[in-house]
Amino acid sequence: MANTFYNRALRKYVIGFGNLFNEITLVRYNPDLTEAQRMIVPIVYAPKEDYVTRLETDPQLNKKTQVTLPRLSFELTGFTYDATRKQNTNVKQFAQTPTGLISQYNPVPYNFDFNLYLYVRNIEDGAQIMEHILSYFTPDYTMKLNMIPEMGIVKNIPVVLNSSSQDIDFEGNSERDTRVIIWTLNFTVKGYIYGKINDSGKGLITHSITSIYNQITEDDVVAFEMDPATGIGTYQIGETVYQGYSGPLAIATGKVIRFDNNILYLRNINGNFISNLPINSTSSKANYRFTNYNPVPTKLVQIDTTPTPTDANVTTPYLVTTEISEIPNIIEGGILPTDFAGDIMGQVGEDDLQTLQQKTTDLQ
Repeated sequence: MANTFYNRALRKYVIGFGNLFNEITLVRYNPDLTEAQRMIVPIVYAPKEDYVTRLETDPQLNKKTQVTLPRLSFELTGFTYDATRKQNTNVKQFAQTPTGLISQYNPVPYNFDFNLYLYVRNIEDGAQIMEHILSYFTPDYTMKLNMIPEMGIVKNIPVVLNSSSQDIDFEGNSERDTRVIIWTLNFTVKGYIYGKINDSGKGLITHSITSIYNQITEDDVVAFEMDPATGIGTYQIGETVYQGYSGPLAIATGKVIRFDNNILYLRNINGNFISNLPINSTSSKANYRFTNYNPVPTKLVQIDTTPTPTDANVTTPYLVTTEISEIPNIIEGGILPTDFAGDIMGQVGEDDLQTLQQKTTDLQ
């Protein structure tokens, strides 16, 4: 948490909420319903108590009441975590920039509580402004905010009207008949808080090679290239190695056939060995991590995929060039020459491939 970042999410919610009630127009009418006066109701960010105090102490209040009221003010009163809108926070979103790829984890949902205060001098003004506001909330209204411009994240944020109440406050001492009618409306803004934007660099995948092998059996040997800087010791021939907390709780096991030049040869492999975990021995106490491995089982197919053009990215249209290399000379009809291979993609299953290999061996 030492790295600083500021997405201005709270600021955007405050500004977005205030703009919903900006430029509300109040019209006052003559007895014959012709328009007598038109004004825009100003709005500021201020708590109700501070604003009422300002109204009561304004020396110009009695001289220009039409300038002071009506008014609107609002404030952010708090926020709470919303578990009902939780997303998987381990999932990242990605975006392409001119300099490379950036990413950001899913946001955290929060409910932001806002209070809106309407100050009017008479009931008629309050009724007109309240009618203008309430007609848009059913009971929610959606505002669109550009939350993270760098990521291209634009959110539709619901604003829910929870309640409204009226309070009549008389200014000055009890002998005066000047009053302020205050409407209080409580809202919930269903927003999100976003984390840091991470620079993923220029690590776009522009070349993919997929190899398909026949199944590794217990009799097959797999050569692991070990990183000497990640461990110590010398594996002994015939001993069992494993990955996991202990031998009985291992996620993968194998038997050492040979260990030389930092290459570990294993047989009787069970489970899946992972490159970021050490391969531990049971007797020699050796352990290293491997950087890559070479399975002895026959490679059946290699699929080489590249975009066209090769410098294409997620923001530009591109095609994909796919080159499929297969082991040659398998022919249809069950006649197998000494070299086995052929068009096996999607035509035979894993068991069938092993059967073909056995048949080929028998024919040889």
